[in-house]
Formats: sequence, structure tokens, C-alpha cells
Amino acid sequence: MAMENGALKWETATPGPGWGGDLLDLDAYLRRIGYGGPRRATVETLFDLHRLHKAAIPFENVDVALERGVSLHLDDIQRKLVEAGRGGYCFEHNLLFAAVLERLGFPVTRLLARVRLGRRQVRYRAHTVLAVGAGYELWLADAGFGAEGLIEPVPLYSGSVAKAGVWSWRVLREEDQWVLQTLRDGDWFDLYAFRVEQHFPADFEVSNHYTAHHDRSAFTGKVVAMRGTEDVQQTLVDHRLTTRHPGDVLERTDLTADEVVDLLRGTFAVRLPERDARLLRRRLSAPTRPSPSHSPLQEA
Repeated sequence: MAMENGALKWETATPGPGWGGDLLDLDAYLRRIGYGGPRRATVETLFDLHRLHKAAIPFENVDVALERGVSLHLDDIQRKLVEAGRGGYCFEHNLLFAAVLERLGFPVTRLLARVRLGRRQVRYRAHTVLAVGAGYELWLADAGFGAEGLIEPVPLYSGSVAKAGVWSWRVLREEDQWVLQTLRDGDWFDLYAFRVEQHFPADFEVSNHYTAHHDRSAFTGKVVAMRGTEDVQQTLVDHRLTTRHPGDVLERTDLTADEVVDLLRGTFAVRLPERDARLLRRRLSAPTRPSPSHSPLQEA
């Protein structure tokens, strides 16, 4: 995929070197998300896979919260998200999804984005998205932004709008970059901005290391899980669950450590072994540490 005179174009599906796509167990992934449809690089397949991935594989940072870090090697991602029934955050979700799409014949470009959440200041690139060719069009695919993220791909041209259930998203061209917005309180609200340019695995390793380890990262020092369906968006940060209902109605619930673990296993569908559940309860029962000035909703 490339830029030509400000427009996007794509040719053939040639996986870039170093992404580890040869390690993918496609059958296991498709079982994990419950997909039994055609294995052809069509728009319908792209939409079905995106929806099912979003619904089946949780967004969570348990390994970061327990100070284990996050590996971006595809065999490690697959072992965690596919075999172990766990979830992950954006780098894990979208690198796995990119490998699946490439195996099925879709042209895919892996990109890094700067999360905005309504703010225009330049942040480090803390998010990853995909530009995907299907049906002679280009699509923005993103299975890993969390609660407010896309449920289905959106066409990658300025002014395109996608809707799933009660939520809407729009793509805009802003000088030399693209912006994904969502509709909040009747106004378009910036989620993140990105440029279509070539990236390499090393670029993702640097962003992932900062996100998983730096004390100013929105994901260190706290437990985070997010879930977005067609009619509700839920974000868990330590003991606080925030639920966004249609009409931008917010509901906040405070939870005990035991309730957090139950919620992760139930509502967020994270398969937690008892050892991790025990460590999380201990972590959540410890005295509260000072938190960064920004929330997990600002970096996904």
C-alpha cells in the first residue's frame, strides 16, 4: 500500500518481512472468534472477521498491570490471545489481525497512530491501526482501540462515515494525515490521527515498550479492560467501571477487588487462571498509587 499524489493505492498482498505471519495458526484463530465463512479476500469477509474479533477477544492489560510486559512476537501473541483465551491491547490485537488478513490475501499496511481523544497536542504514537485493501477500496480496520473503537471497518477516504448500532465514526483528511472521529453529544470527536507510511517491526517495539513500561504510560500501574458493542461501551480502570449508554449517558460503578476479577472473567470474557486472579486481587487491595495525569481512554 502506498501514497500517490495524496491518494492511497494498493497492489498485491505481499506480507512485509519480519512480521512473523508464517507462524500464524489460521484455523485456531478462526475457531477462537467463531468464524466459519469463506476464506476469500472480500469486503464481506473483512467485515465479518472484524466484527467477530472485536466481540470475541477482549481488550485488557493484565500482563502490564502485573508488570510482566507485552511481547509482540506473533507466536507469543497467538499463544496468549488465541490459545490461552486472553485479550490484549492494540499492538497485540492489530498485529494478530493483520497476520490473519494477509494470510487470506488482503493487502495490509500496519500503521502507528497518535491518540487524541479530543485534544490536538502531539502525543507519542501509542496506537496501531491497519489500512486494508478489499473490493477495490481501502479501509481503515482497527480491532484494538477499546470501548470507542470501530466495530466494522470504515472506508479510508475523507468524509466517509460508518455506523454500527447507536455509534458512528468518520474519517477526515487533515493536511498530511488522517483522523478518525466518533460522534459524541451530537458533535464529531477526534479519537486518533495517523499517516499512511511504511513502518517496521522495530517501530512497533519502541512504542510498545514505552506503553507497557513507562511510568507515564496510560496502561502502567493500573488494571484496564474495555468493551464496545453496538449499544454499550464499557471501560474498567482499577475499581471504577464506566459505562456509556445510547444518548451519551454515563454510569459509573465502584467495585471491590473480588468484583473486578469477576467482571474481568464475566463481562469482559478474560480467561484468568487462578494465580493471576489472586495476584490481581492483591494488586487491587494494595494502597492506591499516584496515577498519570491522563486516562487509558487517551491512549489505546
